[in-house]
Amino acid sequence: MTAANHLLEIKDYGQSIWMDNLNRDLIQSGELKRMIDTEGLRGITSNPAIFEKAIVGNKIYDEDIEAGIRAGKSLMDIYESLVFKDIRDACDIFLPVYEESGGLDGYISIEVPPTIADNTESTIAEARRYYKEIGRPNVMIKIPGTTEGLPAVEQVIADGINVNVTLLFSVQSYINTAWAYVRGLEQRVEKGEDISKIASVASFFLSRIDSNIDDRIDAILAKGADQIAQEAKLRAIKGKVAIANAKVAYQEYKKVIGHDRWLALKEKGANVQRLLWASTGTKNPDYSDVMYVDELVGPDTVNTLPPATIKACEDHCNAASRIETDVEEAYNLINSLKDPDVDINLAEVMNELLVDGIDKFIKPFESLMSSLQEKVDRLATVQ
Repeated sequence: MTAANHLLEIKDYGQSIWMDNLNRDLIQSGELKRMIDTEGLRGITSNPAIFEKAIVGNKIYDEDIEAGIRAGKSLMDIYESLVFKDIRDACDIFLPVYEESGGLDGYISIEVPPTIADNTESTIAEARRYYKEIGRPNVMIKIPGTTEGLPAVEQVIADGINVNVTLLFSVQSYINTAWAYVRGLEQRVEKGEDISKIASVASFFLSRIDSNIDDRIDAILAKGADQIAQEAKLRAIKGKVAIANAKVAYQEYKKVIGHDRWLALKEKGANVQRLLWASTGTKNPDYSDVMYVDELVGPDTVNTLPPATIKACEDHCNAASRIETDVEEAYNLINSLKDPDVDINLAEVMNELLVDGIDKFIKPFESLMSSLQEKVDRLATVQ
């Protein structure tokens, strides 16, 4: 008798499991198709760090790189030809999921270049170009939920393009994202255009929040807490803030979908912008490796998991709808950060994480382009 695959149970509670990983080996080996068929995988998220791992040091891309060299393509054109091919092929594999789910799932996310995160107009232009060139109904363009990114989100949604708003850390950044989506849909309605085929997710990051706050707590504890009560308060917060923050964000989601403006759009066929839990690989070995899955299962949500967390979840996730359990405790925990004995400025943490998050996408992107240049130079000599 085979052991139960606990991943499959999550769908029963209204949550879709996507994977935070993509490479050509997965596509060409049939592994991606197998994961859809046997593990209930419903979509894919990608980012520059994922493509750096995929392309650098992998010979599977060399033939296409050589073809790009022969065609006299620029480095950026070669990069895009590799990535767009993987995205298109993955979109095609997930097309049955997209069709069967009525456009709820089956999406492949690709990020606009992270180097333009602070430029609204460039982000809009690249999102439009990516969507057109990839040419698949189930591609989703990732745009950072920054001050400059959100006007781009609104415009791109108004253009009828699926959007994954990424790098959301604070609850306020999620609220701003939700209303950018609403405004984009309203623009389409004003022009008499269809809104029933547009999908969006708001990618709310988790483990990085706990890592940052835990480091701050450890620094305070290392200096020595003033009293036993202070130490107890600090220890009670460790590893708990990200999940509490996500539960508060979900309550804000419910407020948005109960609002008159949303209900008017819903009548015209609008799809909810689902909260997507991202950065769900547990970084601290002292914590459960599926804590960011088990605690946040619930309706109208997505969880995008790295491969190691998918394996762990198959084995020992404990699926149940928990997104609305212990909500009052979640609010209390967030408020406890203001306690003088704790004194952690959550807004400061979130801002630091956003700046760091963009950097975590820019550095792998630049590293990938540099490694790709070396590969192009090497392969060009053997043409």
